[in-house]
Amino acid sequence: MSNLILFDDHTWHQLLPLSFTKSIADLRIGIFTIRQKWEYYMQQKSGTLTLSHLESLYPHKNLGKDNLIINSSILPNKELVRQIKHLAEEEVLMDGEVVIALRHKSKHPPLIHKASGEWVPLVDDYQEIKVEAAYLHIQQPWDFFKLNEQAITTDFEIVRASKKAAPLPASSHFIGKDNVFIEEGATINPSFVDASNGLVYFAKGSKLLGGAMVSGSLAMCEHSVLKLGAKIYGPTTFGPYVKVGGEVGNTVIMGYSNKGHDGYLGNSVLGEWCNLGADTNSSNLKNNYGQVKVWSYASEKMENTGLQFCGLIMGDHSKCGINTMFNTGTIVGVSANIFGAGFPPKMIPSFAWGGVDGFTTYDLNKAIDTAKVVYGRRKRSLEKAEQAVLKAVFEMTKTYRDWED
Repeated sequence: MSNLILFDDHTWHQLLPLSFTKSIADLRIGIFTIRQKWEYYMQQKSGTLTLSHLESLYPHKNLGKDNLIINSSILPNKELVRQIKHLAEEEVLMDGEVVIALRHKSKHPPLIHKASGEWVPLVDDYQEIKVEAAYLHIQQPWDFFKLNEQAITTDFEIVRASKKAAPLPASSHFIGKDNVFIEEGATINPSFVDASNGLVYFAKGSKLLGGAMVSGSLAMCEHSVLKLGAKIYGPTTFGPYVKVGGEVGNTVIMGYSNKGHDGYLGNSVLGEWCNLGADTNSSNLKNNYGQVKVWSYASEKMENTGLQFCGLIMGDHSKCGINTMFNTGTIVGVSANIFGAGFPPKMIPSFAWGGVDGFTTYDLNKAIDTAKVVYGRRKRSLEKAEQAVLKAVFEMTKTYRDWED
């Protein structure tokens, strides 16, 4: 069997701030992380080629005599996997200039690690095979909510093939029952679930508390909780270990983050270990109904998303106080702490502390101490490798904290 290696190309920079603290492969869209999807389809564990400051977080698998090397920003499906599995020695699957996958058997060096961090495939001597299958490609942070409906639909095939369903409880009202999958071990209290226009999945350990109203598609990952009276519009993903209240639409909230209270969040992406204070609201539509522009770390300028609806994009470990208001298309870095009245800037750097009245730097050691406490509440420990990543991100992002000059 070939080694399975997932590599981060230049897309890693385009996906900041979500990718500051993890490989692209470990970001979640649909029901599963990208890595979990590939490992299911390939039926084996994967190694990772990512940026230097992240290497200690991921299982390392040395290149062997036979390797399948796959772009981690590409989402798998049956047709694409079938074509990848048929790659012969020294063949590369391409879509225009995009390298999707290559089969390496030691004749040529398969990739180089550029000084900027990403891995670049060396495929000039490979036989090019043109991709035939349709596939999803995650290239921008807003793709996580933009493409989430399709990702949930594909992942639902994995759920139905690999997990055991429990009966739908009679105490809740379901529309489109054939589109609902409740895994054994989920808890569903009396609520309303409309799956007539989208799929709905409740994973083992997830909880739907009383009075919640859900319109699919929705992926409730392991041990995530919808609180009393929550109003959820799909396509949306929560989890694992996410707590959600209030009103949420077309949003991905990744592991261990909380939006536990009233307030609106739409067309947004939150990384892991984030927390939104009570009555936090995020605008997702401009008053003139125009296309939303968002700060890009790759180009270091505002970029047009081409979207009319785009809300909040927040990196890992960031938090905001009660009644925080985020403007349309706001980008928040890692370990930022936002509070105060009014709309803060649309680009908030990592380790920023403050709001409309200005920012200071969130002391690195205090940020790490807070992360330790937050991890402890989930019976987790902040490992030294994770602390080292936060320290690296603190140094990498100094240039954006212009008040330090």
